[in-house]
Amino acid sequence: MAADTLIVAIVGAESTGKTVLAQTLAARIEAETGLVCAWVPEHLRSWCETRGRTPRADEQAAIARAQRDTIEAAAAAADVVVADTTPLMTAVYSRLLFGDDTLDAEACAWQRERCGATLLTALDLPWVADGLQRDGPQVRIPVDTTLRELMARHGLAWALVCGYGDERLENALDALAPLLRERAAPRRGLFTRLAGRDAADRPWRCELCDDPACEHAARRG
Repeated sequence: MAADTLIVAIVGAESTGKTVLAQTLAARIEAETGLVCAWVPEHLRSWCETRGRTPRADEQAAIARAQRDTIEAAAAAADVVVADTTPLMTAVYSRLLFGDDTLDAEACAWQRERCGATLLTALDLPWVADGLQRDGPQVRIPVDTTLRELMARHGLAWALVCGYGDERLENALDALAPLLRERAAPRRGLFTRLAGRDAADRPWRCELCDDPACEHAARRG
């Protein structure tokens, strides 16, 4: 299935709900469409837990490759893969923490070639401490800014996902609706519900400020 598998990349700063969204989104797609859907966890998390520390600069490339390879392995056996981060996030942290941009080109090329959709999690959730891996709320804006700049520079398309709880999940489904409608016939009702629904039917979320009442609403009016 690897060549035809839809890979959905979930990227964003720390403590923005990527893991929960990846798990719930994969379960929802599979349960309501009949498509085989897998979710891939973040390799860095298990790496840090196993070693009891965060990685050095010289270990970043191997972490990015491991994340990529895990996603590709899942894609070989699924119709849809929802990835909790991709090598793109490793590239972002390499830039911010070590001043190293050598991972950018390869990470962005893989993202462009293999990911059918990229969902960026907004900064509207409260920061929560989570062991070794998280640095603090002060890093979220720099990470978000660097990620957006890198995607823009390399021409990577993305959709911002905002909201709390079920709203976040529904917004993610809306962003994926055009791609999901192209897949195999549904087993249950999600495709029927999405058939007449488009992301444009819901409030815009500004890629600059996360404010749904900003200039995008005016453009639609």
